[in-house]
Amino acid sequence: MNEKVENLILEHLRAIRSDIAKLSDKVDNLVASDLSTKQHMAGFMGQESVQDVRLSQMDIRLERIERRLELADLK
Repeated sequence: MNEKVENLILEHLRAIRSDIAKLSDKVDNLVASDLSTKQHMAGFMGQESVQDVRLSQMDIRLERIERRLELADLK
């Protein structure tokens, strides 16, 4: 094969390798960003669970107060 052709092929292969390395870095960044987003969502869901428990406790306390003050509708 002609030396110019070989050099041209090598040059293209190096460019392709460089492009693939850049894409690999971008994918790594996207994966890290996705993981961070999932961790934030897990935090939000955990906080929502805590709020649900607190609301349930407040509802129970309110019902107890209404019964003591005879404000609750008879069921």
